[in-house]
Amino acid sequence: MKPLLRFAGYFMLLSLLTACNPKGLVIEGEIANAANLQVFVDEVRLGKASNVLNKADLGADGSFKLSFEDGLPAGIYNLRIGAKRVNLVFDGSEKQVKLTGNLENLQNYELTVNGSGDSHTLVKVMQGLFRREYKPEDIMAFVDTVKNPHLGVFVAYTALGQNAQFINIQQKAAEKLNSAYPDSEAATAYMTYLANLQQQAQAQAAQAGGGLIQVGMPAPDIRMKSPNGKEYALSELRGKVVLLDFWASWCGPCRRENPSVVEVYNRYKSQGFTVFSVSLDGLDSRSMARYQPGDVDRALEGQKQRWVEAINQDGLAWEYHVSDLKKWESTAGQSYGVSSIPRTFLIDREGNIAAVNLRGAAAIEQALKQAL
Repeated sequence: MKPLLRFAGYFMLLSLLTACNPKGLVIEGEIANAANLQVFVDEVRLGKASNVLNKADLGADGSFKLSFEDGLPAGIYNLRIGAKRVNLVFDGSEKQVKLTGNLENLQNYELTVNGSGDSHTLVKVMQGLFRREYKPEDIMAFVDTVKNPHLGVFVAYTALGQNAQFINIQQKAAEKLNSAYPDSEAATAYMTYLANLQQQAQAQAAQAGGGLIQVGMPAPDIRMKSPNGKEYALSELRGKVVLLDFWASWCGPCRRENPSVVEVYNRYKSQGFTVFSVSLDGLDSRSMARYQPGDVDRALEGQKQRWVEAINQDGLAWEYHVSDLKKWESTAGQSYGVSSIPRTFLIDREGNIAAVNLRGAAAIEQALKQAL
């Protein structure tokens, strides 16, 4: 009997050890104002589409529970509820992670995370980024010292986005990730993204008149009047992410692009995003030469009316529509080196150029998510 008792004792001990050190991972939480929605967890590859790993329904009290039988490896993850999301960073040792927050401010990382030290750190860093507490040198110091390279990569990517001026910091983060996880999918995807970012920055600088407007530089201010005579200044939108859009009612490609801009605006206008449209309608010196002096005012009024009609027809619902009605001699167009339209510049919350010449809803949205 004694061998059997000894075996039973070993079995009980093994069971206890297994119970105390489960292989899987449970992510649970209580999110106010999220009753009866669905929660998703996605695996993130920076520069590539996310991959949905699991989903669950939230209860009437906003509670949820997601189980991962084999756990989750070290990496970056999205937790999405409705249109809101936060990112989590794991080191692979997590067993039980609990989140508490409110859906209304979830995207601002106003939540509590227990059971994941790296995710807790990320929440604090993201809150600091929203308060603009970090400078590029602070991000470099974080990348140099953080233990989990996935966390370093995500902070560098989020803080610096498409700002090629500080691409060396993101490259440092990528090197640390690849050193820890050689030739991993995550490291390869991020390094590919950075290589493309560098090429795009070089091409954009060349396209913008030999470096007139470059990613990372402060956006030149624009101060012009709307159709009803109200003056708007681009600089007054500091704190928002702004798509500066040069277009005209007579420009076919611009009119075909407008639905994409409207789509992104409607999706993100509640998250601190807006559009500042500069029309190149009007008459330049060459056009004016075709009119008798007494007819110029009437011609300009006709141009203005076509501009207003295009705004209404295309559903450009944002407030900021301006023009000096000088067509290609527009002072704003000249300050941005605009020689063809449509032409766009994404401007971050600090008033710096984040991306240039975005076309199509997907491209605008991708760059916008990084800037937001």
